[in-house]
Amino acid sequence: MRDQNKAYLYAIATVLLWSTVASAFKITLRYLDPLQLLFYACLASTCTLALIIVIQGKASLIFSCSRKQYLKSLLLGLLNPCLYYVILFKAYDLLPAQEAQPLNYTWAITLSLLSIPLLRQRVRPQEIFAGFVCYSGVLVISTRGNLLDFRLSDPLGVTLALASTIVWALYWIYNARDDRDAVVGLFLNFTFALPLIFILCAFFSDLRIANLYGLAGAAYVGVVEMGIAFVFWLIALRLSETTARVANLIFISPFVSLFFIHFLVGEEILPSTPIGLVLIVAGLLVQRPGSRSTSQKQ
Repeated sequence: MRDQNKAYLYAIATVLLWSTVASAFKITLRYLDPLQLLFYACLASTCTLALIIVIQGKASLIFSCSRKQYLKSLLLGLLNPCLYYVILFKAYDLLPAQEAQPLNYTWAITLSLLSIPLLRQRVRPQEIFAGFVCYSGVLVISTRGNLLDFRLSDPLGVTLALASTIVWALYWIYNARDDRDAVVGLFLNFTFALPLIFILCAFFSDLRIANLYGLAGAAYVGVVEMGIAFVFWLIALRLSETTARVANLIFISPFVSLFFIHFLVGEEILPSTPIGLVLIVAGLLVQRPGSRSTSQKQ
């Protein structure tokens, strides 16, 4: 099989996996609070990434980093998974999955906007237009189509969902200059973050699991969302002749996700959700030709 065909297979597998995680978040949060979900998902992800690194024969890279690189992993770990998922899971706890998922999907626009002051990149007219289109979709979803009333479905939930895009964008901006193997770097980020997440969960939640469904859901989130899907996407990018050949497939994910949200979570999809999602994806497509990042998020 040609490498490009393999790239398509890995990219499609990534899209399907990422399309399930919004439903997995919402279902698991029926049994766990956000901090419990974060701790057990992060634990599962750390073990998964360690196994992948061993299988790939890269275990020695874990111990060959400089002190500065280990410090960088500590700081990046505070952003992702620690702060990012605390905010994101709380947003999913407050909002229907059909609202939280599209709002979080606007992180690429946030990344582009934050690159202007932080990386001193020049703003382009198409980025301004893309932001306008994208956040018009956010407005449609967060007001559930009641634009004239301008009442948010859940102000705190909407704020947290949008705040998660800022944290994720900051993570990728500061992670972009890390020249280490991507899987090894992510593993170290999670390893350094895990003790802090344990402390947060011990003091502000409860480490005890009353329901095995919650533990199974957290394991799925950790293995799939934080582990396998990330590795599959990296493989797809590496095998593809050009990034664009597989990158555009990622825009299928939020629409497929609505299918799972309806049939697995049981949410009735509001007309405003697909309309807002179309606007968000349209804005991302307008912005994409000038995008400086090849990494995507569900």
